[in-house]
Amino acid sequence: MHRRRASQPRGPLGRPETILASNNKTTFAKMSREAKVREKRQATILRKEQRQRDREAGVEIEHQVEDLSHLDVAVVQGVVPDVSVNR
Repeated sequence: MHRRRASQPRGPLGRPETILASNNKTTFAKMSREAKVREKRQATILRKEQRQRDREAGVEIEHQVEDLSHLDVAVVQGVVPDVSVNR
């Protein structure tokens, strides 16, 4: 009769490669979401660095007035319209 060592579990769950494969539960959707978050964070960092370089170079940034005529409200608090809108 053969005696099996206690350190060697029996069955497919005892193999290390099976255990490692079963722990991989990341879906492609999750990896895609994480990639988008990384790309957005990187884009934000690049814009911030560009603004800092522009500020150090003395470049004046001209702010554009946002067109709010598409909104379905008569008045937006804190915003003075450049053109009166007839409704």
